Amino acid sequence: MKKSFPLPAADVAAQSAGVADGALQRRNLIKLGFASASTLAAGSLLSACGGGDDSSGSSAATPISSFALAVLPDTQFYSRYATSSESSQYERHYGSEPYFAQTKWVADNAQKLNIPFLIHLGDVVDQVGKPEQWKVADTAMQVLEVAKIPYSILAGNHDVLNDEDFDASPTTGTDTQRVLANEPYLQWFSAKRAKRQTTFGERDSTGFHEYHTFTAQDQQFLVLSLSWRISDAGINWARGVIAAHPKLPVILVNHQLLNIAPDAVSPLETGYGKMLWEKLIRDNDQIFMTLNGHHHGGAHLTKVNDFGNAVEEMVVDYQMAYQGGNGLMRLYEFDLTHKLIKVLSFSPWVPMKPSASLNAFDQAVLTEPNHSFSISMDFAKRFARFNPTFGVGKATVATSLVDQAKALVLKGFTEPATLVAVPPKDADDYPKVVSTVAHWRFYGGADGSAVAPGTQIADVTGANPLHRDQLNTSVIVGAEAGDIVWSNDHHYLSAAPGSVGFLNTNKNTPRMSYFLTDASAAINAQTFTSTGYTVEAFIKINKAWDKSKHAWMNIMTRDGKRGDLPGFDGGDPESPPMLFAISSLREVQWEVVPDTSGPREGLASWSGEIIADTWVHIAIVNDPTTHDTVMYVEGAPVLRNTSNVPGLATLSAASPWVVGAGSWDGDRADGFFGNIGEVRVAAEALPSNKWLTARRT
Repeated sequence: MKKSFPLPAADVAAQSAGVADGALQRRNLIKLGFASASTLAAGSLLSACGGGDDSSGSSAATPISSFALAVLPDTQFYSRYATSSESSQYERHYGSEPYFAQTKWVADNAQKLNIPFLIHLGDVVDQVGKPEQWKVADTAMQVLEVAKIPYSILAGNHDVLNDEDFDASPTTGTDTQRVLANEPYLQWFSAKRAKRQTTFGERDSTGFHEYHTFTAQDQQFLVLSLSWRISDAGINWARGVIAAHPKLPVILVNHQLLNIAPDAVSPLETGYGKMLWEKLIRDNDQIFMTLNGHHHGGAHLTKVNDFGNAVEEMVVDYQMAYQGGNGLMRLYEFDLTHKLIKVLSFSPWVPMKPSASLNAFDQAVLTEPNHSFSISMDFAKRFARFNPTFGVGKATVATSLVDQAKALVLKGFTEPATLVAVPPKDADDYPKVVSTVAHWRFYGGADGSAVAPGTQIADVTGANPLHRDQLNTSVIVGAEAGDIVWSNDHHYLSAAPGSVGFLNTNKNTPRMSYFLTDASAAINAQTFTSTGYTVEAFIKINKAWDKSKHAWMNIMTRDGKRGDLPGFDGGDPESPPMLFAISSLREVQWEVVPDTSGPREGLASWSGEIIADTWVHIAIVNDPTTHDTVMYVEGAPVLRNTSNVPGLATLSAASPWVVGAGSWDGDRADGFFGNIGEVRVAAEALPSNKWLTARRT
């Protein structure tokens, strides 16, 4: 769970040039998150959209020898948000579920696409201790079992009871240090269940690691599937498996191995991946390819082993994409004739969704170069050292399987129309709403100059101005006037022609600067219980963001300790009653204590990971009737939202709102690091055509 996706260069250019059409930019800017018997109906829909005819349109094409492997990246959010405890969000909003859609598509199309095997990359569920999530996964994987499509599976960090990371603790948290009888993964996906696969070879003594062999185009391959945090004993077992099959090319599957750099495209090696390279991969020439999930996005790295041969390492994980992954998965075509591995990233679920629900984030096929690419590989030459008889096999396939799969997915599907995002004509070009309680616009000073302590930021309504607090109040140490500067930088859809930059923030010192309302400001007392609310903010996380210094930094809070609220019965009583923050994974957190009597706790909505050094618009909308709260990032609703959250609790009419920092146990804490543009709070649930990203009428 670490990285995210790129903003294509064309979109960046469009933004900097002020191009009106921002649809692609908004689609790729954020990748964020939003089996029951009822999904059986969805399966019939999938079968229909899967089609049956070869849509290549080229009957004269020369047949090739080719096969394809289906790959399921982290399915954790599909398992979680299909459960009744999470309001069955997929079924409720779309009438189907992505995990079931993925396996059903493979079952329906395995024969026509010559798919002999499916690989799961781990993080089967999100919360290891929730049986309902395991049941969703169980139902989805049963689809493959019924169809007799063999698969490998492994436990990711979310699938084990102790998920210590290798870099944090390289000697603890391994497979041999678990109480095996307590592990839910081994109960739901046991060795007994694995043995039902015709390809199954063996599991290690812990039951966490397994291998399979499959035959395709008259050639045999081995899939070595290793769960989270393998021990030296497990590695010795894996080496023994390879030694026992000395002629088989090996695909090594892990949950974690390769990471993705901050540019969201380039590969980045991990400590765990380097350990596996040294102890297992580099001197085992049979391992020609590795696959892993865990890190958000996609990247590819070619390394050279001790024999001078290439090892192709690939990471793919779409859990932080729209709707928790939007059903995205991969197909790896092994074109033995043309000596290529072709990679297709696609969603069989998107074409199933009701057309009225589709938006610019609903891509059925990804085309970015780190999600759709080919790798040249002379298979016979690459495998010659250990298998000199490896051959091309019979040319039984009419045309490229990736092309066929793409045609099947897109058959009858029309990509949703994209709205044209229009930049503002001037600083006043935004919708005015009479329910505005406060609207702070951070611009006016010379670019790069300090915002002097005490500087007032006007409220458009005139009722609730902000002011920059004096330096080094509370526990703050080392703050200087230049820690907040005026900036001409702003989101291309914000009419406010600037922002303020928060610099030099360090939560450990602690050093921070911020703005807050006066103790007499009217907004301090407002709870929005009967009206609902919309909170909007334009933010950009600084490109030098560092989790150790900036995790849980606050965009905006209101002061006080929520543990002092009557009836509070939840976690972190030292926190304020409202948190608009950025998590340790760069997710947007909107967590509030509702304005209700009786027992209450903090309830949170979460985005997916936000790309640093990129402007995003966030809108939080609370319905006054249902009290449902929905977070939107760049116009798209996130997956993880909350229901029945009336209003925003306040400690007192003198408890100020704070922009750029928060508090912990009454002391100032968790300052923002980056830019904040304009912020608006309205006492109603505004539709998107009234947001600050829209234009005046």
